[in-house]
Amino acid sequence: MLDLKFIREHPDLVRAGADAKGIAIHLEEVLTLDEQRRRSIQVVEVLKATRNAVSAQVGRIKKEGGDAAPLIAEMESVKNQIQLIDSQLSEIEQKLEHHLLSIPNIPHPLVPIGRTPDENKEISRWGDLPEVDFPLKPHWELTEKFEIIDFERGAKVTGAGFPFYVGKGAVLERALINLFLDQAGRRGYTEIAPPVVVNEASARGTGQLPDKEDLMYVVERDNMYMIPTAEVPVSNFLRDETLQEKDLPVKYSAYSLCFRREAGSYGKDVRGLNRLHQFDKVELVKFVHPESSYDELESLRDDAEHLLQLLGLPYRVLLMCTGDMGFTQSKKYDLEVWAPGQKKWLEVSSCSNFEAFQARRMNLRYRPANGGKPEFVHTLNGSGLALPRVVAALILLIEHYQTPEGKIIIPKVLHPYTKFEVIG
Repeated sequence: MLDLKFIREHPDLVRAGADAKGIAIHLEEVLTLDEQRRRSIQVVEVLKATRNAVSAQVGRIKKEGGDAAPLIAEMESVKNQIQLIDSQLSEIEQKLEHHLLSIPNIPHPLVPIGRTPDENKEISRWGDLPEVDFPLKPHWELTEKFEIIDFERGAKVTGAGFPFYVGKGAVLERALINLFLDQAGRRGYTEIAPPVVVNEASARGTGQLPDKEDLMYVVERDNMYMIPTAEVPVSNFLRDETLQEKDLPVKYSAYSLCFRREAGSYGKDVRGLNRLHQFDKVELVKFVHPESSYDELESLRDDAEHLLQLLGLPYRVLLMCTGDMGFTQSKKYDLEVWAPGQKKWLEVSSCSNFEAFQARRMNLRYRPANGGKPEFVHTLNGSGLALPRVVAALILLIEHYQTPEGKIIIPKVLHPYTKFEVIG
């Protein structure tokens, strides 16, 4: 959520930011409601001051034995006016909050303006694309051949997008989780095991509501939401709290199951592990000082890239354009790995800076060391990494490490976790 004072003082910047993201907002209504709210508050304050002054006068008159009935009657009228304006003010504030929640974060000035993925800016690459003299197979053929992922039985038991990982496939998935968490721990992240359902306040705090309702599974009976990413519970872990400046940055890592309906995704790269409704992911979350948040974003990106380098997977880094960035981010990088069996780049991690946008929704602040007024922290998060895309290491490990004999070689960094070196 943007600061209301900022919106009031910089409406053109807010409008331009929403336009750059292709999001329609009701800015004029926000400004009108804001004016009505401030005017109502002023009127109520005057009425309450009058009421308090007359109440003191009534007390003096009664003490002196005089007749205070006319003043009491007058104050009854003032009381009714206060109640009426308070009721109107409450309605105005509810409407105002509804519109404020629908205004997106403003892109950082260095973010490229654009509406399509083609307008994202590639800023770096790492590793060499594989060159082989035998035909490479896509992962769905390899996983079926070695019986390590079962899509058909997953569809039978639950539905499409809910596969079973079997045998070495399950072990490889668990190995990747442990590798990612261990590496995060070595880089200063405190591990958290979060719940996989959250309440409405948590979903609103990180911006899933009201922006992404159609992408989430809802437990309607209990008004709960299945998490689309561990970012949601982990970011809300400190909601409504005030941190100390000396403790910043605070860094958490978390493994969780993730659930996404992927509404509207049918027919778009849906084969195999490319697009699932349930998947594993290790998330990295930071709460940082506003002055260092963009340096912390680069550090977060380095943490995610480090995992891909350990696995030996060639990747590229994209700075996302305004229209491909999302509602809550001010700046976002995507890491994409080359899938040789599919001959395309696949996103395996997003690293984002939200500035104070989420913190304002979550009422998460820090107290300056000099004892000044508490201020909102900046929040960041990154996928470290989304496992189906890294299995995009099964997709990508499997596609990258296949041999002419039809086997799959396991990278050495995973051997201590898998206890095997080859599939097939």
